Amino acid sequence: MPKVILDWKTAESFITDTFIKVGVPQEDAKICTDVLLESDRRGIESHGCNRFKPIYIDRIKAGIQNPVTNFEIVKQTPTTAVIDGHDGMGQVIGYKSMKMAIEKAKKYGMGMVAVRNSCHYGIAGYYSTMAAKEGMISFNGTNARPSIAPTFGVENMLGTNPLTIGFPTDEEFPFVLDCATSIIQRGRIEYYDREGRSTPQGMVIGADGHTKTDSKQILIDLNTGDAALAPLGGIGEEFAGYKGYGYATVVEVLSAALQAGNYLKMLTGIGENGEKKKFHLGHFFIAIDTKAFMGLDSFKKTAGDIMRELRASRKAPGEERIYTAGEKEYLVWQERKDSGVPINEAVQKEMSQVRDDLGLTQYVFPWEK
Repeated sequence: MPKVILDWKTAESFITDTFIKVGVPQEDAKICTDVLLESDRRGIESHGCNRFKPIYIDRIKAGIQNPVTNFEIVKQTPTTAVIDGHDGMGQVIGYKSMKMAIEKAKKYGMGMVAVRNSCHYGIAGYYSTMAAKEGMISFNGTNARPSIAPTFGVENMLGTNPLTIGFPTDEEFPFVLDCATSIIQRGRIEYYDREGRSTPQGMVIGADGHTKTDSKQILIDLNTGDAALAPLGGIGEEFAGYKGYGYATVVEVLSAALQAGNYLKMLTGIGENGEKKKFHLGHFFIAIDTKAFMGLDSFKKTAGDIMRELRASRKAPGEERIYTAGEKEYLVWQERKDSGVPINEAVQKEMSQVRDDLGLTQYVFPWEK
């Protein structure tokens, strides 16, 4: 069965109603839906509707994620804050934390918020885009269940740990660099598995030190510790995998040490007897107000000029164009904004199942017509 386009209005309404049905308050449900669909708007399908059921709905049903978010301020100064999310909805925690960092930056030039006891918060680029819309430079990141092996190691120790940076430009879209510090993300392997595709060589290392390509088996082995993702750069030192390893470690420390939270193997989500348990993830959000320097307009023009010069530089033979971070995602949105989100066969079945299980009978999906 090929991919089917689900219009944005139906997708937004259905996902919001589903979150509400499993106990998420209405306003929080809207935030969760917006973050989730932003992935599909940008063409990052590994973190959009593909993860709707298994990462959020199933975890709420399993009792390892709380649908009602208790956003507690543990400690606060004029420019900083520590938040306890009490294992609520990661998107809600992320949205409120970045909003707090932005408000502090508006008053004092810079603001930073560290979070403990959170859950998967969707694409990190969502929060950097929030800041860019307010004229802010931003950094944010999160630790995650162990997936990456240290350089020269084979044990999954670090999460995929995105280090995300965003800022406004004078173009139609901001610069947003949102990428994991692993050479591939677990979500991408889940996507390959759903599509029946192999994972490219050199991205996943087995306990024997050799690369793995069977996507379905990799997902199993990541949980048992028999496989690990390679850091950015790849396996070993030849292609500078130690750089990705180093950046992943930076994100781990900033996500855990500032808020005295969990890290590394404490984030497996699996108890001593193999039972599922809450992840207790950590995040950090930094906002810097460009007005505190030479002003927003000056910053946006210089940033835009840099982007344009990069794209205008000499291209490799056979290549049509050069991109800057955030541009491809913007172009995907221009293509999709009047149509909808493409839904593959596996996700079609999941969405129909969720609808039937929750009694949301008012929805008839296009793949059922």
